[in-house]
Amino acid sequence: MRVYFSILSILFLLFVSGCSSNVNGKEPDAEYVLRLGHLQTETHPYHKGALKFKELVEEKSNGRIRIDIFPSSQLGNGRDQIEGAQIGSIHFHIGSVAPVTNFAPKFNLLNLPYLFESREHAFRVLDGEIGKEIASDLENRGLINLGYMENGWRHMTNNKKPIKTSADAAKLKLRVQESPPYISFVKALGSTPVPVPFGELYTALEQKVVDGQENPLAQIYLNKFQEVQSYLTLTSHNYDAAVFLMSKTTYDTLPNELQRAVSEASKEAVDYERKIAMEDEKKLLEDLKKTEIEIEENPDLESFKEAVKPVYEEFEETIGKELFDKIESLK
Repeated sequence: MRVYFSILSILFLLFVSGCSSNVNGKEPDAEYVLRLGHLQTETHPYHKGALKFKELVEEKSNGRIRIDIFPSSQLGNGRDQIEGAQIGSIHFHIGSVAPVTNFAPKFNLLNLPYLFESREHAFRVLDGEIGKEIASDLENRGLINLGYMENGWRHMTNNKKPIKTSADAAKLKLRVQESPPYISFVKALGSTPVPVPFGELYTALEQKVVDGQENPLAQIYLNKFQEVQSYLTLTSHNYDAAVFLMSKTTYDTLPNELQRAVSEASKEAVDYERKIAMEDEKKLLEDLKKTEIEIEENPDLESFKEAVKPVYEEFEETIGKELFDKIESLK
């Protein structure tokens, strides 16, 4: 058994030190060749943030680190990539908070509807002590959260009817992430939650396995959901923070100066990705207006907030009212 683990350790060190060829078939030119995966297209803000991180970390490490980026679920779904980061076969992952709740339940907090009243409010929470507290359990699971990028505000689409109030959202089959708060959110609206992996969502909508889904505008437009959905309602029911995870095994393998390079580069990349995401969101709405999807820009948000109050009551005990109060105080 000891020999077996020794072999695994040697193979891992060979891998992270760049002793295999990169995705383009070129010989490695860095001490550490590290893989970064995400689920979105190459036009999504995640990918733009990943490219900025690659540029920064390669510069700050003087070429000792090279980052190879794998978009569009090439390294598996969200949970697959997180599990890969745990063992060091994947070194970085940018993605939704929902799969992370399987590893650190405190992240359920960020999936609650209408938690943040603005981006600025979200940034104060995520970039401060609360953000650190939420991520504190990850290191025990072999993961480090380098910061919170963003996926934007989540909105609802469906193929059945226009939605103006929370009552209009009832009796739909809505795809959700496999996350308890999202499931409770849809149930609170009187609809049926149906977990579907993101990579299978377009087909599920096209084949009417589900009536609708909820996602930020970037996911909706770039994945062409407007082709298989008739109605979009700007519910803004969740500010979708994105984790920027790193394998703790990989981090601990790096010398101190390269750990600093990764940490500094990640902070700058987070700021860059957030800016890009905000800029893209405005343009994406205009692009969606040019398609055939019908858009409700001014739904009755108060009716939605009232309808989802039971979701907070459900999670208050496990998350803690004190944490809710802290978030409220930062508005």
